[in-house]
Amino acid sequence: MRENLSSWNDTIVALATAPGLGAIAVIRLSGSDAIQIVNCVFPNKDLGQAKTHTAHVGKLMEGIQVIDEVVVTLYRAPKSYTGEEVVEISCHGSPFIQDSILQLMIQSGARMAKPGEFTQRAFLNGKLDLTQAEAVADLIASNTEASRKAALYNLKGGFSTDLKLMREKLIKFSALIELELDFSQEDVAFANKKELEILVQQLQLKTTTLLESFKLGNVIKNGVQVAIVGKPNAGKSTLLNTLLNEHRALVSEIPGTTRDTVEEYLNIQGVLYKLIDTAGIRQQTTDTIEQMGIDKSREKIQEADIVIALFDVNTTTLDQITTWENEIGVDKIILVGNKIDLANKEKMVDFQTLKNIIFISAKDKDNIESLKVAITEKVIGEGFNKEGTIITNARHVSSLKKLLIALNDVETGLIENITGDLLALDIRQALHYLGTITGEITNEDQLDFIFSKFCIGK
Repeated sequence: MRENLSSWNDTIVALATAPGLGAIAVIRLSGSDAIQIVNCVFPNKDLGQAKTHTAHVGKLMEGIQVIDEVVVTLYRAPKSYTGEEVVEISCHGSPFIQDSILQLMIQSGARMAKPGEFTQRAFLNGKLDLTQAEAVADLIASNTEASRKAALYNLKGGFSTDLKLMREKLIKFSALIELELDFSQEDVAFANKKELEILVQQLQLKTTTLLESFKLGNVIKNGVQVAIVGKPNAGKSTLLNTLLNEHRALVSEIPGTTRDTVEEYLNIQGVLYKLIDTAGIRQQTTDTIEQMGIDKSREKIQEADIVIALFDVNTTTLDQITTWENEIGVDKIILVGNKIDLANKEKMVDFQTLKNIIFISAKDKDNIESLKVAITEKVIGEGFNKEGTIITNARHVSSLKKLLIALNDVETGLIENITGDLLALDIRQALHYLGTITGEITNEDQLDFIFSKFCIGK
């Protein structure tokens, strides 16, 4: 429980902006002595008498020496990010000035913050629950519109609200069942077992939905690996250049030009795709270097989330396409016929018998948008427009899986009409796993691990 965890009475300080040269930098302090520490080196105004959420311009002094002219902003407890006294010093962005101010704060009584310690204090002081705190780190690390939206939704408490409603309903029934135990001699029933059964089924459905959202959440958070494979001279490098809208890969009509993989990133509708242009795959080659490239291409096929199997519509047979589908798997493969600008009508008629093939001209950029749509649908389907919570955190998935098992045990207990004490035990187990997600139930080692992955100053 939060209240059993150690709380800090000391004051921490850290650089809140990115290290290095810049126009301005922000140095943040949090703790009971934060205002007093800054007040001692800020003679322009008595900060101890200043109101919360006010900014003050003046000189930061070390003895008689001026360190910098700064803006000091106060956030008094509990109306601050951490729930403690917080001071932010906006100074000029010289690394020398930043370090001088940090050292001055440490000499005056503060200590350097650990990674994520500001947010950890916010959690311990009840300003955020654990899912919201983790969303802070996700928001900082977000590199696409989709990852930003998912993190911001959780930071605002969307996921927390879902869990809170589940927890409140379970607690109600748990209390009624345990009340029955207190009156076991009276043979009275306070809990409606049929209503509990309906609730458990609803919670099972909700938990399953949350777990299923992780497929999309993992894509949003970590991106997708897309391998572009095919025979030599199928146009793989041209397609990569076209998708990126820049000349990134070497293009030549000489088969085997690409000897190693070329990797670049592409953002499609808010999802990051890692495009991998592989060496052309053919059955035999006497070139040792080319063979190494082919072997590496096969490795990339295994590692990729989806595979664009690119083929020349003028030279490829239907049997070869069927072979690719069997080897790679229909769930993973996107068949793309290239060089339609050079194809004759008779050849194209042969391919019309097959479904799910996209025909393009990578050179002329024909139908490239259709390919992008196909990539998106292959990866996330209709889930991109999903409203509500999207799970992006593996820790949450682990707890939700355990929660689902506990709910299944409750359902089984209701069907088998087990005694109230055993039923109450199963419900408490479900409540425990809900609590581990939001942080109602946790331990200091777990918190240290979670917040150690944050940047210093947040």
